[in-house]
Amino acid sequence: MINKLLKIFRVQSTFQLFIIFVVFGITGSLSVILGDPILIKFAGESITNSNYYWILRIILIFPLYQVLLIVVGTLFGQFRYFWEIEKKI
Repeated sequence: MINKLLKIFRVQSTFQLFIIFVVFGITGSLSVILGDPILIKFAGESITNSNYYWILRIILIFPLYQVLLIVVGTLFGQFRYFWEIEKKI
């Protein structure tokens, strides 16, 4: 099972696989957490009462996730791996 995951994620060790899972987890959570304050900063406080709030927030989360994936991946020493992921996305 673990060898299958190593092949799917194209990594050399289980430690690197663990780091990659941690980076994906942190990045996903962080993009959702930071989405709201960033949207409010750029669109204003009144956006929270708008019908378009969730649409704009979801649209904002996609590019935010891409940027955070590179940043968090770099902090964990996996820049090259996540840069290759970004090129595919």
